[in-house]
Amino acid sequence: MLETHARRRAALRSQLRERDLDALLVVDLRNVRYLTGFTGSNAALLVHAGDEPGTEDRTVFCTDGRYLTQSAQQLPDLERLIDRPCPPALVERAAASTDYRRTGYESHRVTVEDLDTLSGVAGGVELVRAPGLVERLRMVKDDNEIEALRMACAAADRALADLVEHGGLRAGRTEREVARDLENRMLDHGAAGPSFESIVAAGANSAVPHHRPTDTVLHAGDLVKLDFGALVDGYHSDMTRTFVLGTPADWQRELYDLVAAAQAAGRAALRVDAEVRDVDAAAREVVEDAGRGEEFLHGLGHGVGLEIHEAPALAKTGEGRLSAGMAVTVEPGVYLSGKGGVRIEDTLVVRDGDPELLTLTTKQLVVV
Repeated sequence: MLETHARRRAALRSQLRERDLDALLVVDLRNVRYLTGFTGSNAALLVHAGDEPGTEDRTVFCTDGRYLTQSAQQLPDLERLIDRPCPPALVERAAASTDYRRTGYESHRVTVEDLDTLSGVAGGVELVRAPGLVERLRMVKDDNEIEALRMACAAADRALADLVEHGGLRAGRTEREVARDLENRMLDHGAAGPSFESIVAAGANSAVPHHRPTDTVLHAGDLVKLDFGALVDGYHSDMTRTFVLGTPADWQRELYDLVAAAQAAGRAALRVDAEVRDVDAAAREVVEDAGRGEEFLHGLGHGVGLEIHEAPALAKTGEGRLSAGMAVTVEPGVYLSGKGGVRIEDTLVVRDGDPELLTLTTKQLVVV
């Protein structure tokens, strides 16, 4: 993995040189992990932009004394500064050298107060807003990242299969009980934890897109929506399946079939160089043609990786085109307020040709 992280830093340095920056101060822990492999809870990184031999040695990593041993093991190829707080310590380091005269910082992560602190120790260093540079690299996943996503999706798939097989999704249980059961089963199947607070929404609650589990009891005849994911090696999976407890009513079948058709259209639109808003439109048009466009309340999907929600955004307002290696969700939903809702969501990887499906649980309507 050392070569992988070095390659990522080299790609970042190319961006810095294009922007006439000598360095970038990286303060987002997920970006630090992406560039170095460090998994602790406190760190920052000063990435030097030079491309001549030896300039990688000018990149400096900072953490505090709790991670002295861990950082030595995970980052043997980088100079380490043990200090706290890290961002001002690295800016002070930059100010003591002529190699970092024009240093970018992650302005989308640095608060106004933090910037005042950095400016106070910057000396002759010019601090330049440079948002989203690492996130731009993170949009396209490498083979190691896709394998981590694949394992995270598999853990979620297996946990859901276990839940259903062992009667964990049944009338009489509460939403909270089902959520805890599902999350524990993900741990049993190799997850470090859930990707996010699992959504279990029964009956009328299924019409709330991001309902939080409560003590609501599941009843026969309910639609039950489960939106959940597993965390493996720092990477997040994301999947939604909607079930019916007992014999489905005609309106439930019709709603499910509509969402399934929209989801299939969205998956089919995942092509290299496709406009992200066109992918959203492909699924949304199916719902709109059925007269339910106003009940599709959110974007079609989003990128997944070190964050559960990251670029690109598959939405009406999304910008940009898809590239091979992007990992995204496709998750249309239709929500009938006070009655019930259906969402079907997969995690996929954009490929040349058909996308790779990572969440393999059936999308047929399952009656339990």
